[in-house]
Amino acid sequence: MPELHFDGQTVVKTAASYGRDLLERVLSTFLQTFIGGIVITQPLDASMWYAALAGGIGAVLALGKGLIARWRDVTNSASLAKGV
Repeated sequence: MPELHFDGQTVVKTAASYGRDLLERVLSTFLQTFIGGIVITQPLDASMWYAALAGGIGAVLALGKGLIARWRDVTNSASLAKGV
């Protein structure tokens, strides 16, 4: 069996890749949920803060999912799909 040697640079790149992936997923989830919240709150004459709250909740859930994905399988991705 071949020996695997990782230097510090590899570990930093792996953590950086995972961090960028997770940040992108959290921000995109916030924006998608926020925009969806605005679409719903405007016709119902509700406060835009409800849309922001919905976006925040979606982002927190996306962050939790990404952290669980990392804990479950050591990868460079925040995805729950195998091999991503």
